[in-house]
Amino acid sequence: MLLATALVEVILASLVVVPLVRYRLKAKQWNKLTLDYPPTSHDTELTILLPIWNEAVVIEKKLADLHREYPAKTSLLVVDSASTDGSVSLVNRWIASNPEVFAATKVIVMPERLGKTSAVKLAVEHLTAQSYSGLVLMTDADALIAPETVDRLYGWFTDNSIGAVGSSANRHTKLHGEHDYRAVSELLRSAESKIDSTPFLEGSCMMWRHGSFDASGLNTDCNADDAQIASLIRIGGLRSIFDSKASFTDFAPSTIEDQRRQKIRRAQGLQNMLKRFSHQQKIPNEGNFAEIFKAQYYLHLTAPMILFQIAITSIIRWSYVSISGMPVGYEALIHALLGFIELMILVSWLTYRNGIKLPFVTFIGSLITSFEYLFIANFRNTRGIQSNMWEQHHDTRKLLKDY
Repeated sequence: MLLATALVEVILASLVVVPLVRYRLKAKQWNKLTLDYPPTSHDTELTILLPIWNEAVVIEKKLADLHREYPAKTSLLVVDSASTDGSVSLVNRWIASNPEVFAATKVIVMPERLGKTSAVKLAVEHLTAQSYSGLVLMTDADALIAPETVDRLYGWFTDNSIGAVGSSANRHTKLHGEHDYRAVSELLRSAESKIDSTPFLEGSCMMWRHGSFDASGLNTDCNADDAQIASLIRIGGLRSIFDSKASFTDFAPSTIEDQRRQKIRRAQGLQNMLKRFSHQQKIPNEGNFAEIFKAQYYLHLTAPMILFQIAITSIIRWSYVSISGMPVGYEALIHALLGFIELMILVSWLTYRNGIKLPFVTFIGSLITSFEYLFIANFRNTRGIQSNMWEQHHDTRKLLKDY
C-alpha cells in the first residue's frame, strides 16, 4: 500500500514538474531570439478606450495622465458601466475644461453594470459602426501610463503583422513575492512574443489594430477581456506581443486576502478563455501559437487538478502509516524522503501565503500558491460562479490618488 501510493505520488508529481520545467527551458531558448522594433513611422488614427465603473476617486488623476502629446490624431472614448458615484460628471467636466487634448470625445453610459468585458465589447461595436479603421489603446482608470509608452506601443503598428501589443506592469506592493511572480510571468510573455504570440496581455495598457478581431468572439460572462482580445487577434492571423519597454504603474491590493481575491478572479477569466477557445475557436497550426496555447492550458487547468490529486495521495499514505505503524527498511527511506519534500512544500506554501519571507522557499511557495488559486478558480467556474463583476479594491485607488 505504501509503495503503491508513493509510486502514484511520484508519477503525478512528474506530470506537473516535467511540463513546467520543459516549458521554462523552451522559454529560455525563445528569449534568445530578437523581436526587432520597426524602424519606420506611420500616422494611423488612435482612439483611447477608457472603461470605468465608480472611479470618482481616481478619474481626474487618470484623465490628467492622458493629457499629453500623441503621435497622431487621437480621440477619447469613455464607456461607463452605470456608475453611481458621479464619475461621468467628473469626466464631462474634465472634457469641457480640456477641449484641446483630443480631436474628439465620446462618453457612452451603459444603463446597467454588466462587467468590463461587456463595456469593451460595446466600445468595439461602436467603433465598427463608425467605420473606424485606426488603433485602440485600452487603459484602466487605476493605471498610470509611463511617459514614452504610448509612442512605443504605437510604433509597433508600422509592422502590418502586429495586431496587438501589451505593456509591462510596474506594480507597487508591500507584499513580498509579487515582483518575483511578475518577473516570471513577463519572462514567459516575452518569450512567447519572440517565437510567435502571447495569449496573455495586460488590459491596463494595451493597444490593438481595430478590425483585427470580431467583438462577437468576446465572452461577456467572464473577465480577462485582455487575454480574449490577444488570443482572438492571433487566431485571426495577426501577432499579439508583449513589449517590456512599454509600462504602466498601478498598485496591488495591500492585504493578503484582497490580493488572493484579485488573483483568483484573474485566474477564473484566464481559465474560462482557455477552455472556451480550445472548444470554440480554431487555434492556428502555423507558427508556435498552438504549442503555446496548449502549454498554458495545461499549466492553468490540468496541473492544478493533478496537484490536488497529489495532496490526496499523500494524505492516503500518511493515513496508512498512522494505522499500520512506521515502515522499516527501504519503505521507511521512501516514506521519509517523500515526507521531507512534502514538509518543505507545506512550509513554503504556508509561509508565502501568510506573507512570511524565508530564504530559498519563497519561489516554491509562490508557485504552489499560484496553483492553489488556479484550483479554487476552477472550482468556482465549475460551480457557475461568474467573474465578470467584482467589488473594487478601494485601497488601490486611494494609493494611486496619493501617488
